[in-house]
Amino acid sequence: MNHPILKNCAVRNCAALAVLFFFVRGALGGGLAAQAPAASGVPTTAKAQALIDLTGYWVSIVNEDWRWRMMTPAKGDYASVPLNAEGRRLADTWDPVKDEREGNQCRAYGAGNIMRIPERLHITWGNDTTLRMDTDAGMQTRLFHFDGSKWLGGAPQLQGDSVAAWEKQKQRVGILNNLAGPVPGKGGTLHVVTTHMKPGYLRKNGVPYSGNAVLTEYYDRFDEDGNSYLIVTSVLDDPKYLNDSFITSGQFRLEPNGSQWKPAPCRPLWPIAAEVATAER
Repeated sequence: MNHPILKNCAVRNCAALAVLFFFVRGALGGGLAAQAPAASGVPTTAKAQALIDLTGYWVSIVNEDWRWRMMTPAKGDYASVPLNAEGRRLADTWDPVKDEREGNQCRAYGAGNIMRIPERLHITWGNDTTLRMDTDAGMQTRLFHFDGSKWLGGAPQLQGDSVAAWEKQKQRVGILNNLAGPVPGKGGTLHVVTTHMKPGYLRKNGVPYSGNAVLTEYYDRFDEDGNSYLIVTSVLDDPKYLNDSFITSGQFRLEPNGSQWKPAPCRPLWPIAAEVATAER
């Protein structure tokens, strides 16, 4: 990929470069465009306003953080996660048997980690103001609402309540240098903020996030050499278990159709890192 930010991205540097991309975009001042004002010839629904097309089937490209994504890390392996003392204590007492006994097999499949699971996505429009994302791994459904929060109270949900908006860098135009708003179909990013999540895991080995966590995501599409790529930059803030923001990035490639789509229930454990290492000797 030859995007200015991601060109020549080394395996272990992709996340850092995606983070740089995220902060550069923020510094330039992106404009939110959840709904355009009603005007002659201006689309008034999120679907009609879409700055990029995210629909279709996408497959994960796992070229970084292999040991945390493709297998279940050993208990206590929370390297690079800014856990506070309480977060480390909870991670150190992780018990997968207890999770299964209590029906919590899907804790690593919540919104805070679902985009890091090796998987396929199927993205469609549920209606003119709701973008729907289904995952084959864990058979989860995320709904991105462009018309505001749908939180009505009650028990938090695994995928939480997601509010979305189209975002585009503002352009200076005209002799007065007025700032122009987003232009439908001219490129941009999808900005999603998710709250009211059920407590879950940032990794399959019990690294926790709480129901107070706030997840901010940016979805960017790049097309090159006949392929389309989706870059997801995630920022999770959790005052209960984290000392700082936990920032990650993930990559997906667009597939021609859904022939590889094979939904499967949550798998609470993959091969344990120590077991894999032993088998390879």
